[in-house]
Amino acid sequence: MPHSYEEIRSAALDILARREHVQHPPVQYEHLKLGVAEVFLRREGRPREPLPPQLDRADSEFFLEVFWELFRQGVITLGLNDANREFPHCRLSEFGRRILENQQAYFFHDVTSYTNVIRAEIPNIDAVTLLYLQEAMQAFKAGCILSATVMLGVATEHTFVQMLEAVEANARHQPTYRRVFAERMLLQKVNRFKAILDNNLGGLGPEIREDLDTHFSGILSIIRTFRNQSGHPTGQIVGREQAYVLLQLFIPYCKKLYQLRAHFQQP
Repeated sequence: MPHSYEEIRSAALDILARREHVQHPPVQYEHLKLGVAEVFLRREGRPREPLPPQLDRADSEFFLEVFWELFRQGVITLGLNDANREFPHCRLSEFGRRILENQQAYFFHDVTSYTNVIRAEIPNIDAVTLLYLQEAMQAFKAGCILSATVMLGVATEHTFVQMLEAVEANARHQPTYRRVFAERMLLQKVNRFKAILDNNLGGLGPEIREDLDTHFSGILSIIRTFRNQSGHPTGQIVGREQAYVLLQLFIPYCKKLYQLRAHFQQP
């Protein structure tokens, strides 16, 4: 039975993370490939045969793509030790180990999987915001980390501005936050809005108040800081792992902003 790219990738990651135990340790290309076949055999309840399970031709082609994609993403690296430095030897990288051990809530590897995660958490996300997020993920995948951080910063600010527009359009809330709209710079708007919001927490539902500081101002500040470092010729380099974390942090931030936006859209 043929398997999808995502199924093969998921099985490979489970083996690398030691969530699936297989006969051969995943220290060579072929061993990892055999392990994926073994995982499928076990998950599908098929009877064991005398010979080790093998992937069919279509699955083998997908596995080849999965292997080199994981290598390009830095999840695995070539070589086993100083005596075995090259392909077909392979192992989980330090970057990959941190990701898999952390068991982060949001795990993605390309534009499609990132888009799916975001849509699952924020089904009504704005199309323009999503466009910049997809550009950020595409840049990250290509190794253009500075570009990815800038695009992510644009999406972050656009989400905040849209939330403010909902406040300004609501006659009930607009007077309370009128001083926000008088500010010219975005950072000043953010600080003014947060100060007023803190004085009006009683009007917010418990779901919005939960982790509000962390998922709103905390994450916004982190992403803006990295965006400014990347968007100006400071010479500071954003690491791949940092960029991956920022892409993850955007999701709870955006979810919280959409909760606020829905609140302010109520008559």
